[in-house]
Amino acid sequence: MSKSQRVAKPCFLKRLIMGGAGRHGRPALHVTDLKRTNVHREDKSFDEAIESVTEELKKEGFGILTDIDIQSTLKKKLDVSFRKYRILGACNPQFAYQALQKESRIGTMLPCNVIVQETEEGDVEVSAVDPIASMQAVQNPELEGIANQVQAKLKSVVERL
Repeated sequence: MSKSQRVAKPCFLKRLIMGGAGRHGRPALHVTDLKRTNVHREDKSFDEAIESVTEELKKEGFGILTDIDIQSTLKKKLDVSFRKYRILGACNPQFAYQALQKESRIGTMLPCNVIVQETEEGDVEVSAVDPIASMQAVQNPELEGIANQVQAKLKSVVERL
């Protein structure tokens, strides 16, 4: 598949911009997205951002099924250095069960991936898959209501960061 033929999955995106010194001498953490600005959290590291994302997901009924540390995996498998990059496989069991009852192959789209990464500029960025876009690929109209609910929950998580 050529680069021009690839279709990117839409996602919700938050950029946690590291800048200035916060309390305790660590960089301040600013949370913004492409549409909102001026949201601010101080004194957060990459690891603290992971904790915040995990906690916000819990508030919406999601658990973390998988936690893939790309930086560590690439170092171990290829002996290359890579920036901090984690893929959290988030699952809301109630919605997963409902979706599985309506579509046996929906497991190919589960869990919902949430990415926390350090950008080349040193910012921390959080993004989550858009379940509506994912579930449209399955072409099962019975999934629409579930996808809308999951999208609202993931969007809420990202907006609260």
